[in-house]
Amino acid sequence: MKVIVSAGGTGGHIYPALAIINKIKEQDKNAQVLYIGTHNRMEKDIVPPYGIPYIPIEIYGLSKTKIFRDIKNIFLIRKNIKKCKELIKDFKPDIVMGIGGYVTYPVLKAAQDLGVPTFIHEQNSIPGKTNKVLAKKATLIGVSFKESENYFPKDKTFYCGNPCGEKALKAEVITKSSLKLPVTKPMVVMVMGSLGSMTVNNIMKEYIVKTRDYSLVYITGKDYYEEFKDLKLPKNTLVYPFMDNLPGLLKSTDLLVTRAGASTIAEIMALKVPAIFVPSPYVANNHQYYNALDLQNRGCGLILEEKDLNAKTLDELINKTLNDKDKLNKIRDNLGKELNTPSSEIILDKIKDVI
Repeated sequence: MKVIVSAGGTGGHIYPALAIINKIKEQDKNAQVLYIGTHNRMEKDIVPPYGIPYIPIEIYGLSKTKIFRDIKNIFLIRKNIKKCKELIKDFKPDIVMGIGGYVTYPVLKAAQDLGVPTFIHEQNSIPGKTNKVLAKKATLIGVSFKESENYFPKDKTFYCGNPCGEKALKAEVITKSSLKLPVTKPMVVMVMGSLGSMTVNNIMKEYIVKTRDYSLVYITGKDYYEEFKDLKLPKNTLVYPFMDNLPGLLKSTDLLVTRAGASTIAEIMALKVPAIFVPSPYVANNHQYYNALDLQNRGCGLILEEKDLNAKTLDELINKTLNDKDKLNKIRDNLGKELNTPSSEIILDKIKDVI
């Protein structure tokens, strides 16, 4: 099997793509995979160490304020469609896969123009603009939320869940003792997505310096770590710029405070981790809020909107939740009712049918 995969921008797109690639290589030792991503986002650093051939292209997301970059981007899209057509003709893939992010547009558009089968995966409850456009000529469309099926043509859309969930189950556990944190105290982990959040980080500078009864692990995002490394922290508080094995840490987590990206939700559901969601208000269609609302309505988590977030409201909600053992157990029970879907396997079976 020969496959071109494109995904980029955030871990929410990159890690599902890697999970699918792992499943392809697991089932076909001779499979050839080519990854096309951006020249300046996370995937350029994350993907190559896995030994996956990587082609970077220069492309940017559309902006309402950067007019000149948008004009440049129109030319870059045309240039990249042409470049991707040459790559596809040379590589001769059986299928081209887009797992999210604006970088996927020229890659899949080139494949569709050449008549090569394409698959797109939508991680969020409300689809992004790129996937909505690509869906018109896509061969297959996989969705993480069942309600997302309503946004796409029914004859080629199927529910598969998010591949990050099954990947999380295989992660090696990171114990409290390995972090030198008290085993007997609850551990709260707080992470605002793979890139971090400037707004939340500003609030957390005040929050993490205070002593509290529970242990706290705060992940800032690589771009913000310098602002925290010189702070005087309590003994049971740790700060990291990034956590490569976040699912392993979640296996020891008593309560998670996080954004509501689809991949994070998939990991939470797979590992049954109670969570307080702080949905990012800066994403398209406010889709993180609706991701979190879906879980809250099913008793699988709580929401604290960013507009209501400050050191006081955060501390009160964490303490209230940790002290309510019945509520924590109820959330875990509700998460346990959600079946873990073998997403990568479902996707690969569908792709094999097309090939």
